[in-house]
Amino acid sequence: MKGPQIIVYTDGAARGNPGRGGYGVVLKHRDKRKELAAGFRMTTNNRMELLAVIVALETLKYSNSQVTIYTDSKYVSDSVEKGWVFDWERKQFKKKKNPDLWIRFLKIYRQHKVKFIWVKGHANIPENERCDQLAVEASMSNNLPADTVYESEMERDKGNLL
Repeated sequence: MKGPQIIVYTDGAARGNPGRGGYGVVLKHRDKRKELAAGFRMTTNNRMELLAVIVALETLKYSNSQVTIYTDSKYVSDSVEKGWVFDWERKQFKKKKNPDLWIRFLKIYRQHKVKFIWVKGHANIPENERCDQLAVEASMSNNLPADTVYESEMERDKGNLL
């Protein structure tokens, strides 16, 4: 059975990359619209781009939704549309960045029919501009939580350099 048709716009931001970061999401279904955003004290732009997609998909109430995701992230759209992430998965994400998020993504991705459309950032697409605004505002919030996986990887890598 076909699920509902959902339009999703996503964006991620990181000030410093790595640095303070955030994501923004706009979900649209029929005449309903929902916005989501959150920020983290230390993360990367690619993590926020991918997390925006994950959170959007995890928000959907019904399996088998027909989802079109508009993103300005080639990292995310090409990884999925060109099938790279499935090769990474077969190789257990060895030497790949963000395996925690890709594993989480694949779990929710497989519950829906998802198509990615890459859009140029800052190209006056209202929903994409809104996602950018949400992501940047979230990154500037006070008392941001940790992106615990990213921060623990940074600490581990720092220890390997000593």
